[in-house]
Amino acid sequence: MHRVLLSFQLYKTKWRVGFLEADCKTSLPLKLDYTDPAKIRTIFERTAASKLLEDEQTLSHGIEIGRGGFWLNLNDDQYQVLRRRKA
Repeated sequence: MHRVLLSFQLYKTKWRVGFLEADCKTSLPLKLDYTDPAKIRTIFERTAASKLLEDEQTLSHGIEIGRGGFWLNLNDDQYQVLRRRKA
């Protein structure tokens, strides 16, 4: 398993999603843009390292204020996707 930090921020009308290695210094190349924050919530539901009530509340608060992040636990295939640049 690979531990990765997903961070998101609202820029005008788009949610920019980026990924950092566990050291919180090394950025992974893949960046995603979404118009609907529900996509971020879907990623959380599928791959978040912790899904306790307080984690869900933190996600909701982050979406409300326009920025936030959470830890992911990814398998090798998921991790390799993040290491590639968006086509």
